[in-house]
Amino acid sequence: MKKPAVAEKRGKKPADALARLSDKTRAHENRLEVLKQFRVILRSIKRHYQWIERECGMSGAQLWALAEIAAAPGLKVSDLARQLGIHLSTASNMLRRLEELSMVKRLRIGKDQRVVQLRLTAKGEKILQLAPRPFVGILQQALADLSSARVDSLQADLGEVIRLMKFKDVKARSTPLSDI
Repeated sequence: MKKPAVAEKRGKKPADALARLSDKTRAHENRLEVLKQFRVILRSIKRHYQWIERECGMSGAQLWALAEIAAAPGLKVSDLARQLGIHLSTASNMLRRLEELSMVKRLRIGKDQRVVQLRLTAKGEKILQLAPRPFVGILQQALADLSSARVDSLQADLGEVIRLMKFKDVKARSTPLSDI
C-alpha cells in the first residue's frame, strides 16, 4: 500500500480535494448569485407594474394591450392574445375590463359578425400618450434588446431549470406578469 502524502499526515487536504472544495464553493456562490439576480428581476418587474398602476390606473398588461391595439387598429382578439403571450380567455377578460374603462371598443365589421376587431377610444389613446414607457414592460423590453442567440440560450437554460424544479405551475405560462 502506498504511503499517504506528507500533507495528509499533517491533517491537510490534498491539492485536488482543495480544488474540489473550491469548485463546490464557487458553484454555491454562483447559485446564490443567480438567486439574487432572479430577485432583482422579480422585484424590478413588480415595482415597475406598481408604478404603471399608480400612473395610469391600469395594469401593465392592460397598458401593453392598449399599445398593441394602437399599433394595429382592427387587431383581432386572438392576435392580441398571441402578441401578449396569454390565453385567449385571459385576453377576453382583459378586454372586458378595458371596455368598462372606456379605453377600447370591439367592432364587428363585415359579413362574418363573429370576427371582432379592436380599436382604442379617444380615452384609450390619451392614456397611452401619457403612459410611462416601455409599454411592453421592462423584462419584455430587455428580452427584445438581447440578440436572438442570447434569447435562444436563455430559453434553453430556463427551460432546464423549470424541468428540474420539483413543483411548477405551468399554467403561469399564459398569465400576464403584472398579474403574478
